[in-house]
Amino acid sequence: MKILVIAAHPDDEVYGMGGTIAKLSEAGDEVHVLIVTDGCTAQYRNDPRLPQILAQKQEEARRANALLGVKAVHFGTLPDMRLDTVPHVEVNRLIEDTVDAVAPEVAYTHFFGDVNLDHQMVYRSTLVAVRPVPGQTVRELYCYRVPSSTEWNPQLAHTAFLPNVMVDITDYAALKEAALLAYQTEARAYPHPRSAQYVRETDRSCGLQWGMGSSEAFMLLRKKG
Repeated sequence: MKILVIAAHPDDEVYGMGGTIAKLSEAGDEVHVLIVTDGCTAQYRNDPRLPQILAQKQEEARRANALLGVKAVHFGTLPDMRLDTVPHVEVNRLIEDTVDAVAPEVAYTHFFGDVNLDHQMVYRSTLVAVRPVPGQTVRELYCYRVPSSTEWNPQLAHTAFLPNVMVDITDYAALKEAALLAYQTEARAYPHPRSAQYVRETDRSCGLQWGMGSSEAFMLLRKKG
């Protein structure tokens, strides 16, 4: 199958579902990743090295996703941490164009209850891009969770992440960690949620809840038989 993983920022795809990406790739599926924003203009907007940092982010993304067996990484150039200021139609168009180019049967996107507004905007635009109109190639749609965003919103009825699909990534946990470490500009020290140890412990805890090894959790939103 062709699979499209849609991420707001470089590294979201690995933190959220790096093990699953590696597992799908090894199984023979063709995995593509779309990174919607440039990933650093907010943090480094006044830094004279911004062009070099942008290039480094893209190189890190290529390196990380190559470790996971990703077929291609598609880069958007929308402004990091400002998607709520971008006309909705522009975000829609970027995702729609990638869906048209890849023609995926399965798509993964951010969780609508994440505290990060970029994640929320990507989720909303994904729903537009993969709406079930005649000719739509996407037959399955999932949300994944991202440490430091999904769990940081109050867990209320409309923001609680309620997984109904669990993927055992025990055999791919080491690859996921290697991909995380490839994102050198995003690594943080434990116990920050963006540290490798935090992710290891979260994935292990996730699996224990379902009687499995290290696992990643998803919300299945739609599936056509």
